[in-house]
Amino acid sequence: MAGWNADTAAGPLGAGAVTLVEGSSFCISLANGDIHPEYPHGVFVLDTRVLSGWSLTINGQPLEPLAAETKEPYRGLFAGRVPRLDGYADSPLIVERLREVGAGIQEQVTVRNYSLEPAECVVSLKVEADFADLFEVKEARIQRRWDETRHVDGDAVTIRALWQEVRKGVTVHAPGADVTPEALTYRVSVPPHGHWSTVLTVVPGTEEAGTAASFVHSGGDGLSPRDRRHGEWVAKIPVLQMGNRSIERTLRRSYEDLGALRIEDPDHPDRVVVAAGAPWFMTLFGRDSLWASEMALPVDPSLALGTLQTLADRQGTVVDPMSEEEPGKILHEVRLDVSTGLALGGKSAYYGSVDATPLFVDVLGAVSRWGFAKDTIAALLPHADRALDWIRDYGDKDGDGFVEYERLNDRGLLNQGWKDSWDGINFADGHLAEPPIALCEVQAYVYAAYLARAWMAYDAGDAALADGLTDRAAQLKKQFNEQFWMPGRGYYAIALDGHKRQVDACASNMGHCLWLGLMDEDKAPQVAERLMSPEMFSGWGVRTLASDMGAYNPASYHNGSVWPHDNAIIAAGLLRYGFVAEAQRIATALLEAAEYSGGRLPELFCGFGRDQFAAPVPYPTACSPQAWAATTPILLVTSLMRYDAHVSRGGLWMDPVLPESYGDLHITNAPMAGGRITIDITSSVPTVQGLPEGMVFHRGHRPWITELVEQAARRPKAQ
Repeated sequence: MAGWNADTAAGPLGAGAVTLVEGSSFCISLANGDIHPEYPHGVFVLDTRVLSGWSLTINGQPLEPLAAETKEPYRGLFAGRVPRLDGYADSPLIVERLREVGAGIQEQVTVRNYSLEPAECVVSLKVEADFADLFEVKEARIQRRWDETRHVDGDAVTIRALWQEVRKGVTVHAPGADVTPEALTYRVSVPPHGHWSTVLTVVPGTEEAGTAASFVHSGGDGLSPRDRRHGEWVAKIPVLQMGNRSIERTLRRSYEDLGALRIEDPDHPDRVVVAAGAPWFMTLFGRDSLWASEMALPVDPSLALGTLQTLADRQGTVVDPMSEEEPGKILHEVRLDVSTGLALGGKSAYYGSVDATPLFVDVLGAVSRWGFAKDTIAALLPHADRALDWIRDYGDKDGDGFVEYERLNDRGLLNQGWKDSWDGINFADGHLAEPPIALCEVQAYVYAAYLARAWMAYDAGDAALADGLTDRAAQLKKQFNEQFWMPGRGYYAIALDGHKRQVDACASNMGHCLWLGLMDEDKAPQVAERLMSPEMFSGWGVRTLASDMGAYNPASYHNGSVWPHDNAIIAAGLLRYGFVAEAQRIATALLEAAEYSGGRLPELFCGFGRDQFAAPVPYPTACSPQAWAATTPILLVTSLMRYDAHVSRGGLWMDPVLPESYGDLHITNAPMAGGRITIDITSSVPTVQGLPEGMVFHRGHRPWITELVEQAARRPKAQ
């Protein structure tokens, strides 16, 4: 088995672990700043652990941690003290470690002496590099043993490693140190009430060139490349002020994390996409990157465009059972430098996702409304059409009108929707559904894909294509509401199994069907009631699985936990069908949950009830920061603003239903149709300033694509 199956779940990072992230590089360490190889810690660059050990001692003593604070997502400050050897409690020696992550790390070590006497210190760093790939570390299955050599050159040590024909290396620069192959050592005398400081740099590869350019230490006058990149990001995103300062802090943290999770397409550095999340998913994921970039459209529409373009370049062209690639299919994930064969499908790109392909078309439809040039969107339409061909030819192999999945080899994911754990799809009595499996939310994504492409076809004057897709959407909606609805239970089946039986567990997946309009209006009230029932709503959010189901486990990955992005989609869906109070309750609960983790929502948390524990219970291996968790507060607030645009129709729509407790909202620098606008919401009354020429503000909801398609279909056809 591979992927999210029983034997390959990530191990816990350990109490107090600190994660720093910048693009596709990240660092995980203990709370005192040390990196120990027995934990899933290290410095990772391009999916390879270039530093597996980084242990600092003062006079032979490891540091006692005092504090660790993330200054920016890519920079952290650690404070520790040196234990005394004479039996006294308080130590006069305090050590600060200011660490920045980029293509490696740079670390400023400062020893402060708070005593009245000079302190003689032996400052030593032990360095280890195992060059394990990310999957080996994540799954605690280090398979390879590299042939290692170490070379000292002045104040630097280079570790070179060879495994079969693969060569890797890392160089540590320690100016002024006594460098041996085993350690970096400084012998210093720290004056009374004084300090001593040095800067160390670790970069992958074995060449010194470019090291200084990669890390300009931010403690001086210069800004590092990370600081400049961060500054450019801050300059282009909205600036907000909110009466509720806690929610404002959470939104600002979301912006920060989203900025740190941006990565460049190696083949097109001008394209920026969203990595799925730290620590184990700092790469392009089809589903995750698409969802996160759509949720972030009001902050930076270019992220969604870059994600679409990058995925389009890697769209499937052949049938490959190992990677599960098929013509027209959108990939599940890309790995940058994985050589052990532990990657899903055993290759750098894996396509085992049933939902990324329809989501690609959905997101293209959303992006087409945000004012990009017509030729930019037109260049992606052939890819959308190939995605629709995949839905017809491969997604619905039995021709029953529903898209199903079944993995093509025993190294792929057993479940290929967003709940991709091995036990994530089950019946009410707890036993597992057997493939091929047709998930309810995937049918909603397909429905939305048909309508998105139909609208773009109507907009381009291709009525024949649009009419055909509109008919397919209508037929799918009819079939779905007939075959997935369970009238005796008052909710939709999570799926149909390989025997076309309703998989009758009560799960959160059906909430996605609300947002995309697949549900019949008369069934929505029962669904809303069930989603907000005590069995589903924990007090912090809607659980992935109801507590009265056979597979329920509040500390499981997908069978009773609470996922913020899932809840944001559900809240948006409830608003679409008019359930304002329910959406407000979910949004408020999640935003309150964020207060317990410094304003940052994790990938998920446990599903224990709020009446049982006063704070959300963390899930031990949750990713943080994580892309669609970072964009959750953005979608929650913009949904309650009922804020959306359709630039080609010259409209911006808003009709706020923000709870009174959120206070007034003031946003500047919001992107709109190539310009920047200012938004004020005071006592639920919105005003907009700076609209570009040709744009008009409407108080109300933006017409849904379903409504636009219906209007277009009723127009007289040209003769």
